[in-house]
Amino acid sequence: MTWGVAGLAVWFGARCALEGIDLEVPEGQITAVVGGDGAGKSTLLRVMAGLVPPSRGAVRLPDRRQLGYLPTRAGGFGDLTVEENLEFVASAARLHRSTPRVDELLQRTGLASFRRRLARDLSGGMRQKLGVSLALLPSPRLLVLDEPTTGIDPVSRSDLWRLIAAAAAQGTAVLASSAYLDEAERAAWVLVLHEGRTLVAGPPAEVTGTLPGAVVEVDAPADPARAWRRGSRWREWRPEGDPAAVAPGLEDVVIVASLAAGAEGAG
Repeated sequence: MTWGVAGLAVWFGARCALEGIDLEVPEGQITAVVGGDGAGKSTLLRVMAGLVPPSRGAVRLPDRRQLGYLPTRAGGFGDLTVEENLEFVASAARLHRSTPRVDELLQRTGLASFRRRLARDLSGGMRQKLGVSLALLPSPRLLVLDEPTTGIDPVSRSDLWRLIAAAAAQGTAVLASSAYLDEAERAAWVLVLHEGRTLVAGPPAEVTGTLPGAVVEVDAPADPARAWRRGSRWREWRPEGDPAAVAPGLEDVVIVASLAAGAEGAG
């Protein structure tokens, strides 16, 4: 089964948050959404969580009881313990015989030894693991995660992605937004948003082949408006091409696509 949106537009009063978005989220794989602040990532995910109605277009979702959702920076109820959070959500969702599922998630996330700790006393990484566990509790057909790894340490990021990948391997359709382009490269499909519209979309390996012109690596850019830092050196976009081009990564493609979109808008 494939969930998703077609011709999606979302307006908040006179402000257009999304326009003309097409996205398929198949079961058994991870679909990533990336973009800068204000690009429309959270709005799209809230549509896919059934929380924001479309102003125009079609939305295909499973039954609400088969949908798991993690909002940005949500990690359970602070005044409840880890175990109480899971039990409360299981009760609210009317999940029968939930104890084995709760125990399974506590073990898989490494939270079993913290089951009686208040959520507010968890580290950032552990609290995000709790949030993902709450979203996974009903064994959803569609799992929607809004920047699940933002602001946590690299080890916790890796642990969370193992958990997310395991859910997809078991047949769950996973839709995740991310502030990290290296994470988007783990997905089977990536959608890049810019000002509420699709900038580029496709499998990460194919998206990197859409770059117009060339990217070169230099010590000092000839055109700072088309350059960005990469470690101790610079990368620079040259629309006309360049024989000294380096192999672009997803980050390079997204930056170039944004620069090209800005140039078209200015023209």
